[in-house]
Amino acid sequence: MHILLTGGTGLIGRQLCKSWRSQGHQLTVLSRRPDEVRRLCGDSVRGIARLDDVGADPIDAVVNLAGAPIADRPWTRKRKALLWESRVGLTEQLLAWLERREQKPRVLISGSAVGWYGDGGERELNEDAAPVALDFASRLCDAWEETAQRAEALGIRVVIVRTGLVLADGGGFLQRLLLPFKLGVGGPIGSGRQWMPWIHIQDQVALIDFLLNRTQAQGLYNACAPYPVRNREFAKTLGTVLHRPAFMPLPAFALRALLGEMSVL
Repeated sequence: MHILLTGGTGLIGRQLCKSWRSQGHQLTVLSRRPDEVRRLCGDSVRGIARLDDVGADPIDAVVNLAGAPIADRPWTRKRKALLWESRVGLTEQLLAWLERREQKPRVLISGSAVGWYGDGGERELNEDAAPVALDFASRLCDAWEETAQRAEALGIRVVIVRTGLVLADGGGFLQRLLLPFKLGVGGPIGSGRQWMPWIHIQDQVALIDFLLNRTQAQGLYNACAPYPVRNREFAKTLGTVLHRPAFMPLPAFALRALLGEMSVL
C-alpha cells in the first residue's frame, strides 16, 4: 500500500512510519523539511515539500496528522493563526489536491483531539456527545474535522481520530512533566480532579493501523484508553514510577497567569 502522511515527522507519525515500514508499505511524507524525513522516518521513506511532488504515483491512503504543537507556547493571536493554518489550512490544501487527482485514495484518516468536546467536567463523553465548551481548542478541532469530512463527497472513506494525551518516552506531554517530577516538585494541577483521557503511543499506532485496514470503519473515533484517570492519580503514579514525591500542587491561578487562555488544556 502507498500511504501519504502529513505530520509524519511528529511523535505519532514517526512511530507509524516505523510500523508501516516493517509491514512493507510504501511511504511518502509531506514535510516542511523534506531533507530530514529519511533521518526521522527511515531510509526508505520519501520526503516531499509540496503535494504536487507526489506526481502521478497512485496513493492508496492519506493519513493527515500535521499541525504545529498546540501546547508549546501561549496562544497569542499570531500563535492561534499558525495553529489554525497548520491544521485547517493544510487540510484545505489536501482537499483541493485530492479533487484534482484522477485516481483518489481509498481512505483519508485525519487527526483531531478530545479537545473537540471542551471541558466536560464529570460527564462521560463518547463519539455521540455534543461539544460542551466552545473554547479555541474546540473550535480548532471542529473546523479541522469539518474540512476533512468534505472528502466524503469525493467518494473517499473518511475516518476522524480524536486523540487523547499520548504517553510516550520520546516526546509529547509526558516529556514536559519529567523535569519537575525528577526535581521533586511535581504534583497535581489545581484540584487534581480533572479527568485525563490518555493513550499509549503503541495503542495509538495500532488504532490508526486498524482503522486503515478496516474498510467498514468510518466517521469518528476517540483514541483513548478505556480507563481515564484523574490528574491527582496520574501525578501520584508518575511520582511512584520515577521514585519521586508528587505532592507539590500547581495552583490553578498560577497556571492561568502563566499560560493565559491556553491553561484550559
